[in-house]
Amino acid sequence: MSVAACTLSSCAFLAPARALKPRAAPSSRSSSSFRCRSAVAPVTAMAPTQDELKKLVGYKAVDDHVLSGMVVGLGTGSTAYFAVERLGQKIKSGELTDIVAIPTSERTREQAEALGIPLCTLNEKSALDVAIDGADEVDPDLALVKGGGGALLREKMVEVMAKKFVVIVDESKLCKGLGPGFPLPVEITPFCHMHTLRTIATLPSVAGCDAVLRMGSSSTNKSDGDEIAVTDNGNYIVDLHFKAPIADVVAAASALKNTVGVVDHGLFVGMSYQVIVAGSTGIRVAGTDGEAAWW
Repeated sequence: MSVAACTLSSCAFLAPARALKPRAAPSSRSSSSFRCRSAVAPVTAMAPTQDELKKLVGYKAVDDHVLSGMVVGLGTGSTAYFAVERLGQKIKSGELTDIVAIPTSERTREQAEALGIPLCTLNEKSALDVAIDGADEVDPDLALVKGGGGALLREKMVEVMAKKFVVIVDESKLCKGLGPGFPLPVEITPFCHMHTLRTIATLPSVAGCDAVLRMGSSSTNKSDGDEIAVTDNGNYIVDLHFKAPIADVVAAASALKNTVGVVDHGLFVGMSYQVIVAGSTGIRVAGTDGEAAWW
């Protein structure tokens, strides 16, 4: 009988009602039965979970790019969370000193304060040495979709001022073209918001999109409430759902930015310094000091 065929029912005959006397040398049948009962499936290495991959890139970004005396931009989201965590660890241990950080959301501010990370705003420090943040999609040109967590305006304001912008993602965020894999968030003013939503939907550069007003929590693009989602800035978010990749990302970014009523959008174009990617085979780096996009 093979190990694969050794099920509980097929081995039931090995448990007789009465006790067996010990035998020094089992018969060939008993030996075969014993092997069936004691066979153990080989142990295979478990693939890292998505959270483990996020932690890998978050920690690596801080270890590789943050030095004492720096002004650091702190991103928002489930991957950026680990970069903030690592920065807090290194400040607490004394490995990093004279650090000041600028958070991109209230959630990140609360996390950083709890970890004892000194904070300021762009009002105090307009120039950053490095900003570290995640992304919802990354295309081969290193253009990004960001803002799934609702912090796109503050993220862009902070990260565009950084000398280095380091993007940290797991391999599930890599795509051939922006759009179909993750909705594009657009932050709009509350005033006449449905008018602005309709205006966005008619822009030729985003033709074919389904424009949906975000409801519930501003930190997720999945509706989780009946009230309109409100950002940290008091604005609303329209999520643009695409069935096909955005044909011209630069044109879409420009058209959205120039639409009256739009505060900003989640397209980050031409500003990715480096993208650190964690996957099942390890960590790879694209962009500056890395390799060309491989996906």
